Amino acid sequence: MRRVVVTGLGCVSPLGNSVDETWAAVTSGKSGIATITHYDPAPFKVKYAAEVKGFNPDNYMDPKAARKMALFTQYAVAAAKMALDDSRLIDDKDALDAAGVFLGVGIGGFEVTESSIGSYFKTNFQRVPPMTIPELIPNEAAANISMAFGLHGATHTVATACASGTDAIGDALDNIRCGRHDILLAGGAESTINGFSNISFTVLQALSSKWADDPAKASRPFDKQRDGFVMGEGATILVLEEYEHAKSRGAHIYAEVAGYGSTSDGYHLTAPNPDGIIGGRCMTLAMKDAGISPESVNYYNAHGTSTHLNDAGETKMLHTAFGEAAKKLHVSSTKSMTGHCLGNAGSLEALMCIKAIENNFIPPTINLDDQDVEGGCDLDYTPNKGVEAKVDVAMSANFGFGGHNGCLVFKRV
Repeated sequence: MRRVVVTGLGCVSPLGNSVDETWAAVTSGKSGIATITHYDPAPFKVKYAAEVKGFNPDNYMDPKAARKMALFTQYAVAAAKMALDDSRLIDDKDALDAAGVFLGVGIGGFEVTESSIGSYFKTNFQRVPPMTIPELIPNEAAANISMAFGLHGATHTVATACASGTDAIGDALDNIRCGRHDILLAGGAESTINGFSNISFTVLQALSSKWADDPAKASRPFDKQRDGFVMGEGATILVLEEYEHAKSRGAHIYAEVAGYGSTSDGYHLTAPNPDGIIGGRCMTLAMKDAGISPESVNYYNAHGTSTHLNDAGETKMLHTAFGEAAKKLHVSSTKSMTGHCLGNAGSLEALMCIKAIENNFIPPTINLDDQDVEGGCDLDYTPNKGVEAKVDVAMSANFGFGGHNGCLVFKRV
């Protein structure tokens, strides 16, 4: 198989509007969660989220084009520009012409859905904004990246709920391995912080709600006081490139995308299988694909949503996949700082793995004040403060509604 490496990074997150800002916040254990400003949260039980802050689309794209995009698309185009700038491909028209986009999007333009349905009822079912469909459908982020940068290769959108970003990178990996492309942009994008989303996830009893007086403490994976996940948003784009192609042009290589695994629980619409067997199999498949043993993995970035079912179930998955090596594994959930970015979760956490390798640093799980050992969370989750450690191999996994499981392995080159 052809080797695939990462040669460019771009990110818009609740912790900053660049890779450097985001990583600096992570290393310092900063939370991106605060009282909601995208809309008035007063009528809602849940009053906080991990919002992108201070984002101006005009800094990254044509203002006229931006006005025809939903937020998730604006974030994706901005992250793509950063990644292409970082890879030094932004002006290589021939390379871009042959490149494509594999993007994970769980839901799409939810704020457009909400506002357009409002117009639909207010006008007695007669009118909606003319750009409703082109803005809300999930594929529009990848399509706009293609249009903005002249990418004429395959442009695919992956929708596997919270595993979307992970699966998009995995699909792009396989596509380059088999020779269809030398360069692909891969990652995820999402923006669903609006009232309709709030109430929709609240009725599922999925969201944290009891930390309105101190939102920064709301996302607390593996802690006894966790009460649900916190909604996040943003976009993360990786430039994936065939290894020899990257070497031939003198590209900076961050890491190798070494392995990918995917399974389906076949169990429940919203809950993971509590026995952890199928999720653990996903991890095992990723390690087998990468040609590594569990003992060689230095860092695992957890899905770690801060829900009771996920955190205990994911720990069982790790015990299943790693055996005795799980006890020595560095684990953390950066969702404690970024919230849960849905379709962007896996791509943002892939970025965390790459930066961990680059910097030999294990990010913390903040707010882990009283570890829920009795509830099944019995591993080393790097509580509250990151640690310096040699990281040659890092792994992340994500699990979506419907039982979608995806796992990626990254290696130092």
